[in-house]
Amino acid sequence: MKPYFPSAMLLLLIAYLGVQALTGERGLLSGGERDAMLLRREAQLAQILEQRRDLEIRVRYLRTDSLSRDLLEERARAVLGFSDPRDYVIRVSTPAAAEGPTPRA
Repeated sequence: MKPYFPSAMLLLLIAYLGVQALTGERGLLSGGERDAMLLRREAQLAQILEQRRDLEIRVRYLRTDSLSRDLLEERARAVLGFSDPRDYVIRVSTPAAAEGPTPRA
């Protein structure tokens, strides 16, 4: 039994590495999964870049040398919670189920 032990261990190691080479995370058979993940990540990157462009434009309009009154007024209303006297304000109540359970006596 002793002379076959190193050979058996080597055979098991080769078999393990062969299975990993085919089916592992970076194996030959997982190319489709990698391609799908690449497409998802590229779509996510495009969305993030679009958000960044939008934020850069907003920041450019909020600088002192090219201040946009409309954008400044919009941000002030959103942050401070104010409204113009000429605006129509519609209050929306939350449904009873969203408010939480009613206390029982």
